[in-house]
Amino acid sequence: MTKPKTSSARSAAPDWKRPFLAALAETSNVARAAKAAGISTSTIYETRRRNRAFAKAWQSALAEGYDNLELELLFRLREGEIKRAAGAKVGVRTFDNATAYRLLMVHREAVAKEKAGQANVSAADIRASIEKRMAALRERVLARSEAEKSEAADDDR
Repeated sequence: MTKPKTSSARSAAPDWKRPFLAALAETSNVARAAKAAGISTSTIYETRRRNRAFAKAWQSALAEGYDNLELELLFRLREGEIKRAAGAKVGVRTFDNATAYRLLMVHREAVAKEKAGQANVSAADIRASIEKRMAALRERVLARSEAEKSEAADDDR
């Protein structure tokens, strides 16, 4: 007599991981990736908790997915999206990317950690690099502000 299986991870077909990770990299969406792989999200989360290699592959797939999302966002920022209003014959180019940008911001730290692991760079090094860039940006903004004030003062004379 065989024992009943208590874990959904043990009862799942073993070949779901590769399709799940591929779909996760493509969609950045766990539920959609699970559906594409034909597996429940509870099985996936349980496997991630129990299997370090799978958890690492999960993070890599998410990082790839967010890289893809970032490229799509950049494309939309440059090209816009053509949307047609109800009843209109011609579409209008729009540049509304707030939702995609917020999504990138939410996952920025997780992606930065994954990229650091891949490049063998610590999260502290990445933060330092970001802070350095932000300081340079602040300096440029302050310099521009000072130049504008100077020009305004010259115009007043």
